[in-house]
Amino acid sequence: MNTINWSSLAIAVAITLNSAWVLPARAAEEQAPQKHLVAGQFLMEHAKQKLGLTEEQSARIREIVKADREKLVSLLSQSHEARAGLRQAIRAPGANETSVRAAAAKVAAVEADFAVERLTLFGKITPLLTAEQHEKLAQFQTRIDAYVDIAISRLDERLSN
Repeated sequence: MNTINWSSLAIAVAITLNSAWVLPARAAEEQAPQKHLVAGQFLMEHAKQKLGLTEEQSARIREIVKADREKLVSLLSQSHEARAGLRQAIRAPGANETSVRAAAAKVAAVEADFAVERLTLFGKITPLLTAEQHEKLAQFQTRIDAYVDIAISRLDERLSN
């Protein structure tokens, strides 16, 4: 997976709503109506539009995310450090399975912490959504899963020829 560029609101919305969380900031800026929008602002606006969030829902989500800001920023920093450590372990002279597994375990530990944070945010945000918004979210996740399945299948086909 590519290195992930996240901003505080983007990560909360993307992670909490269980959507695709790989969106480089540069791509977001290119697609955004105004170049100065950061990825988080772009993703929040995109989520607002696709889910049909009201201004009240958006404001409440922002409040929830801001309340967990320190934890999110800490987890992002830890994730970056763990992934950088894994990359270094893989590229290190004399790298071996043990050193790479140890570095990968650190990444996994941070991912587990993120999963718990997602659970917490999910529990706070999903009650704000309507039944229709929940359905849109489920449909989006189904499309993402199908896309990933197709990508895996295509990779398998290309590598088997």
